[in-house]
Amino acid sequence: MSNSIDTNALLVQLRTMARDAGIPAAVEPSQSDAKAFSDVLKASLQDVNQRSEVARELSESFEAGDPNVELSDVMVAMQKARVSFEALTQVRNKMVSAYTDIMNMPL
Repeated sequence: MSNSIDTNALLVQLRTMARDAGIPAAVEPSQSDAKAFSDVLKASLQDVNQRSEVARELSESFEAGDPNVELSDVMVAMQKARVSFEALTQVRNKMVSAYTDIMNMPL
């Protein structure tokens, strides 16, 4: 009996699960296609806003009695929006903390 873990098989399973969940594959950025931090931040803000809009639209459709909208879809969309917003808030807090640390450094 061996206690070793096949890391390649585990990595393949994780990538498959991520793809099935709709998470895009991580790509190693090269120098030519590396994005500026501001572009990444802007895209993240737009993604959080989009998730919030989708949740709001589903909620309004459900409240209006749309038979094509399930309560479970509304709840999942609302939780995705909430988690995305909380993650964005934590990133903002870390950025403010880092800025404060840099500003307090002695010259």
